[in-house]
Amino acid sequence: MPFQRFVETGRVAVVSDGPNKGKLVSIVDVIDQTRVLVDGPETGVPRGQIRLSQLHLTKFRIRFPYAASTRVVRKAWNDEKINEKWTESVWAKKVASKEKRLQLTDFDRFKLRRARSRRNHIRTATFLCLRKAASRNGTLYGKKRMAKGGDKPRPGGKAKPQKAPKKK
Repeated sequence: MPFQRFVETGRVAVVSDGPNKGKLVSIVDVIDQTRVLVDGPETGVPRGQIRLSQLHLTKFRIRFPYAASTRVVRKAWNDEKINEKWTESVWAKKVASKEKRLQLTDFDRFKLRRARSRRNHIRTATFLCLRKAASRNGTLYGKKRMAKGGDKPRPGGKAKPQKAPKKK
């Protein structure tokens, strides 16, 4: 099944717009095709209706009865450890990274640029060194080639003639 995140009771979502932007909520009830009743007992979002266009559904879902009270939602939220799961998710880490980047000063951005430059220089130097070594031992293009030498047999089956040493 290609689609995994459905609008359903217990689905955890992130508010994308309004005064509670960025906070986690749980869908308590579906009002109609465009609105749902949400509750965020552990994130400080009061129970209320919100448009589906203001929500981003997550992969997390908690189990509680249909139209449960805030107390029941809070208990299910804590039992499933949604806050811990959310902070460990890639999505939350990306959001935290974006917020951290927005807080950087000019000097912090300068230091970051210099660190990247140094890292790329080290990476390039290491790559060139490895490529040179691979070229020398013949493994640059996959198969190891035979070393070039005077007394090794040639592809035609004839040995390469040896030159006589020069006399002084």
